[in-house]
Amino acid sequence: MSTSTRKRKNASAMRMVGALLALYREAAGYTQRSLGEVFGISEQQIASVEQGRRPLKLDLAEKLDDLLETKGALVTAVSRMPEVDLIPRWAEEFLDREQDAIAISVYDSLAVPGQLQTERYARAVFRSRVPVYDEDKIEQLVATRMQRQGILHRKDPPTTSFVVWEAVLRDRLGGQDVFMEQVQKLREYADLPCVSFQILPLGRTTHAGLDGPFVLFETPDHQRIAYMEAQRGSHLIADPNGVGVLTQKYAMLRTQALNTEDTRDLLDRLSGEA
Repeated sequence: MSTSTRKRKNASAMRMVGALLALYREAAGYTQRSLGEVFGISEQQIASVEQGRRPLKLDLAEKLDDLLETKGALVTAVSRMPEVDLIPRWAEEFLDREQDAIAISVYDSLAVPGQLQTERYARAVFRSRVPVYDEDKIEQLVATRMQRQGILHRKDPPTTSFVVWEAVLRDRLGGQDVFMEQVQKLREYADLPCVSFQILPLGRTTHAGLDGPFVLFETPDHQRIAYMEAQRGSHLIADPNGVGVLTQKYAMLRTQALNTEDTRDLLDRLSGEA
């Protein structure tokens, strides 16, 4: 899902920050292209920020303040921006990374990964939330999740790998009909050329994913970033040591999981369950 398609209450604030960046950039004698080249990002990304279509991240704001000698003005503006109406700042960063990634690796032991959920399964996930969401919020969240799935159908989709614990598929979240529809969709995704889907079966004597779900991204400039969720928060990890540990875990999980062919066979069996 492109960040430019999400409606925001803070759109005016984003335009203000973008206008400040454009003002300081021009005063320092940089073009959008030359400024992007300093930080290894695209001219289009700088343009999106300046036009208020993409949020300026705090770490980049710090670097820009140093380069443009703006005495912390951009950091102050970004840190004082209101939160978005639907997606918190950490999720904005996650969705941006997901959109731009050239490779994505996902391990989940709690639910079907969001990129693969059916609309009805996604709705059941959000209805399970405690405290409960109201129906309008649920529908907004479901629509956002469905838009995310477009990345797997792009002309140049990321190379994407999923390892999902079998317990997720033995559940009946949303009821039997929702379950059957979800399994059938997983079977369809398992045949996509850009997707590797593996089930980690029950009954294994070793399990490298006991610390919980996580996601690994590879950026266009081949930086590796990890993302983890917890009960009361979520965070991105850029530290090479932290990312390296999760990369090792994911490699081990893939060896412990069924291969892609056996996974498709298991999905076929699940599809036939009454």
